[in-house]
Amino acid sequence: MDQHQHLNKTAESESSEKKKTRRCNGFKMFLAALSFSYIARALGGIIMKMSITQIERRFDISSSLAGLIDGSFEIGNLLVIVFVSYFGSKLHRPKLIGIGCLIMGTGSILTALPHFFMGYYRYSKETHINPSENSTSSLSTCLINQTLSFNRTSPEIVEKGCLKESGSHMWMYVFMGNMLRGIGETPIGPLGISYIDDFAKEGHSSLYLGSLNAIGMIGPVIGFILGSLFAKMYVDIGYVDLSTIRITPKDSRWVGAWWLGFLVSGLFSITSSIPFFFLPQNPNKPQKERKVSLSLHVLKTNDERSQTANLTNRGKKVTKTVTGFFQSLKSLLTNPLYVMFVLLTLLQISSFIGSFTYIFKYMEQQYGQSASQANFLLGVITIPTIATGMFLGGYIIKKFKLSLVGIAKFSLLTSIISFLFQLIYFPLICESKSVAGLTLTYDGNNSVASHIDVPLSYCNSECNCDESQWEPVCGNNGITYLSPCLAGCKSLSGIKKSTVFYNCSCVEVTGLRNRNYSAHLGECPRDDACTRKFYIYVAIQVINSLFSATGGTVCILLIVKIVQPELKALAMGFHSMVIRTLGGILAPIYFGALIDKTCMRWSTTSCGARGACRIYNSVFFGRVYLGLSTALRFSALVLYIVFIFVMKKKFQGKDTKASDNERKVMDEANLEFLNNGEHFVPSAGADSKTCNLDMQDNAAAK
Repeated sequence: MDQHQHLNKTAESESSEKKKTRRCNGFKMFLAALSFSYIARALGGIIMKMSITQIERRFDISSSLAGLIDGSFEIGNLLVIVFVSYFGSKLHRPKLIGIGCLIMGTGSILTALPHFFMGYYRYSKETHINPSENSTSSLSTCLINQTLSFNRTSPEIVEKGCLKESGSHMWMYVFMGNMLRGIGETPIGPLGISYIDDFAKEGHSSLYLGSLNAIGMIGPVIGFILGSLFAKMYVDIGYVDLSTIRITPKDSRWVGAWWLGFLVSGLFSITSSIPFFFLPQNPNKPQKERKVSLSLHVLKTNDERSQTANLTNRGKKVTKTVTGFFQSLKSLLTNPLYVMFVLLTLLQISSFIGSFTYIFKYMEQQYGQSASQANFLLGVITIPTIATGMFLGGYIIKKFKLSLVGIAKFSLLTSIISFLFQLIYFPLICESKSVAGLTLTYDGNNSVASHIDVPLSYCNSECNCDESQWEPVCGNNGITYLSPCLAGCKSLSGIKKSTVFYNCSCVEVTGLRNRNYSAHLGECPRDDACTRKFYIYVAIQVINSLFSATGGTVCILLIVKIVQPELKALAMGFHSMVIRTLGGILAPIYFGALIDKTCMRWSTTSCGARGACRIYNSVFFGRVYLGLSTALRFSALVLYIVFIFVMKKKFQGKDTKASDNERKVMDEANLEFLNNGEHFVPSAGADSKTCNLDMQDNAAAK
């Protein structure tokens, strides 16, 4: 008998251990799957940011329209965030996250699809230079157009080609794909964090979240590497003979293989979704739910009796809930500290998002760096600097046990230092390129007051040139000309990229003593002084990013302390909505619209409409780009000072030391910042990202 009981106990023990192991394995599998999804969402976000300039050129659209495409991610996110936050915890969370990853991957692939339907990219729509192999042509006058094959097609053919060329509305698919990616990304953070909070062992959730977000940093690393690699590849790689392409990655018309990045990130997202569909809804039911289940079992017999009463009370509860929501919202909006904090973080984040969206374009246009070089440099700078700054800031706050006001002051101090370093960017603006017909007269001897309708010079007035043509050549006098014809060139030799033009009359009149008045394809490179400024810019970027990240980690903690405890989740959710709507969507649009104002020469689409910008006024571009970012940050700093003054009065004499739990929240926020891929990189205003830490994630976790 005793032996029989012993065997039963042993069997029960083994069964219990198996269940425990199964539940443990289920939770660990969820963590592993969620880690891959974090990598996938960060990868997709970085790829979009790095590709925005390539997309602008490929689809022949303005910077403001490219900014709208970039903001469509936030539009998609806002469409479903309420549904996910409210219903997500009541449904099968792993499957919901899996569906989100699947949608996110589908969105990325949809973004890449237009490449396969648009036909080949034509970087020169007006003319094509086709010199014969090693030929040299000598013409009595600069009738260089005799060696140019003008593609003047009939209106009917042009109209039919509009749907396939980059000037059409094919960019709408990119817009919808990015919006779909935003919809799919929504459940990953909120439901993942709430799932970990529910089923992790007590005290372990912080460790799991820290590990999760640290692993998620792999996404930006992969993104920067792939972005740099694909930017070197020609957009139609695999479809055209690359030896026939005469432009280089430094040409303003160059478009890299932007679509490859979206295909890779899309396939990775879809693959990361698979494990979630095989995970249980509740791997290890928490104690709270056990008690609830027991109570429901005991009360089950009374359900039928109280059903009528419940139906009557339900309407009252809904009315009470709606009324309570508006009362809570009113309480938030009448809280001066909260309103000020929302405004100052909106200004900071708008500065960051606008700056980061166009930082790749800025480095290309200002310093003559190719997209590949800009992507690689930002990747090398970003990750170690941000990581060091975030952990250094957390260490200082914990080491000195700063009060709430002390933390705010520390953040303000580092923001001011970062702001002062940003002012150094202004002297690093390079002079505009010397371009005959835009910044100089065509003879290259005098500057012009305006780039609009610069008259022809005696050196090219008889050449019968097409002034709308954009086929830049660099004269051996260091001046860029809009085309070989406008440079007055009369002969040429070589093939494709190595084509050289000779006897260029507009180059001749600039005072060269030798008789070699030649020009070669492509814009002239930046001078040595501008190159030195670029290296200084990179160094300041590192320092600026370090200070920004060091002090910019406290917004979660500040939000939960300046509102009533029962309003914390609503405060964070409303803050996130304002930031995403007015910052994530609008900032890229108005930054892009102002940048468009600095364009000196636009391309022409196959439909005859204005396309993408070919060249900007470097000085005006720098002043607008840096000036707008600086103005937003300065306004935020002024509000920050007022905010601290008011907060100091309110909390005077109170114990405002950050508790261990609050510091834990801040640590998790720091790690979430490191992982977040959609707006991730230091630029002018890097500290502004600190409050856009997926607030809805934390609200859902509450």
